[in-house]
Amino acid sequence: MSSNGVYLELLGSFELSYAGCRIPLPSGTQRLLAFLALHTAGVYRGTAAERLWPDCSPSRASANLRTALCYGRRAGPLPMVECVDRRLQLAPLVDVDLHRARRGAAQDAISDGPPPTCPEALSATLGEELLPRWQDEWLVLERERWDQVRLHALESLAQRLRRDGEYLAALQTALTATEIDPIRETAHRILIEIHIAEGNTACAVKRYKEYQLLLRRELEAEPSPLMTKLVQDLTSA
Repeated sequence: MSSNGVYLELLGSFELSYAGCRIPLPSGTQRLLAFLALHTAGVYRGTAAERLWPDCSPSRASANLRTALCYGRRAGPLPMVECVDRRLQLAPLVDVDLHRARRGAAQDAISDGPPPTCPEALSATLGEELLPRWQDEWLVLERERWDQVRLHALESLAQRLRRDGEYLAALQTALTATEIDPIRETAHRILIEIHIAEGNTACAVKRYKEYQLLLRRELEAEPSPLMTKLVQDLTSA
């Protein structure tokens, strides 16, 4: 939580809190705060109204924005939204869980140093979706960006944990990545490498065959030669 005690959660579900107490907000204000949290450089009023209420007339969208701003400015102990150089911005006092998670991904998961002291907590955070129950079109690209960040972070973390012999944490981390994108090969390949490092040849082959069946069913494709060679080396040894 921030030193000001204002915390905005976007991972898993939306929640704004102050000093640990939830602040209820109407839907329009929730969407405005989330939108501004994802556009840290700020957004012009007209753009915000158009993106947040695309099915409304310009006048209705502007009215909705004014209402959302009214609630947003008085929701907490200080205004949640500021206007800087004619752009609407989330107030600096608001600490956002997504921003924290991105910093954690860069500092703890993707760095070359030793794994974090609590990889399970980082893996759990990276496993959270961005506002999964919201249907807004402007979230599609933002979800894809977040998914790419967390996939790369989880895969990097799993590889470092495997390198350090932390096999259980490595397995759990790689499995979290496969849940985000079951088709992506990298995490499945890391799982095979972890099983091999543990000496679990049968588990490695089983994982390969399950992934192979998934690709054939969904895409009529085969695993890469790199992944196939891992298993061929096991079965031909």
